Amino acid sequence: MNLPEINTSLFKRLRFILVETSRSGNIGAVARAMKTMGFSDLVLVNPRFPDALTDAEAVAFASGAQDILSGARIVGSIAEALEGCNYAAAVSARLREFSPPVTTPRAIAGQLAAGTELHAAVIFGNERFGLPNEIVEQCNVLINIPANPEYSSLNLSQAAQVVAYECRVAALEAAGEVPAASAIGFHGDAASLAQIDGMYAHLEQALVAIDFLDADNPKKLMPRLKRLFSRTGLETEEVNILRGIARHILAVAKKAP
Repeated sequence: MNLPEINTSLFKRLRFILVETSRSGNIGAVARAMKTMGFSDLVLVNPRFPDALTDAEAVAFASGAQDILSGARIVGSIAEALEGCNYAAAVSARLREFSPPVTTPRAIAGQLAAGTELHAAVIFGNERFGLPNEIVEQCNVLINIPANPEYSSLNLSQAAQVVAYECRVAALEAAGEVPAASAIGFHGDAASLAQIDGMYAHLEQALVAIDFLDADNPKKLMPRLKRLFSRTGLETEEVNILRGIARHILAVAKKAP
């Protein structure tokens, strides 16, 4: 089997395979889930109705992801669907007695993002019957989404969305493009040490002016404030805002009788 040229981006290395899908709407919804997360390689194995990729319901549920449907392929066997892949992951809520190792979407996503030599496929089964054992047993891993054990059945497109999301996050993290979970969405320029020191001096003047701080007995207030602000990763604009507040405090204090 000839593999395609190695592409380090998981967005180009990951294929979504749907086996014997019963509802065209689910195919369209999976296409939408893929496109929102940046993936485009979709293969259908023996869908259970004709014109699966052009059916009106599929197009409607794709909701703007018609290009994914247009680029998708329909094949007659799982072997054809896996051509060009060297790694396969079955997605199933049902654990099997003779299954490959069981993993989660997050764990497999990290593995696929790091393994730039992997051309992988995630395989989803029929809405009612899932994947047959013979397909699951051919795969490298079985992805089990850790859902509510009392009701663990996800719609096909929901399962695809979960896997696609985790793979997107892992791919972006591998490329250094995702901020830490605790980070905010927008980042300005980090304030310099000189700017921060000037802010502390300005703030101390303001606190003294309103008698909040005794200049002759400051104790630990300023060190504690410095420790507080040091945890925030101050940006230049934030330092300017704080100095503006200090400036206004000093102006008001100067006018006070």
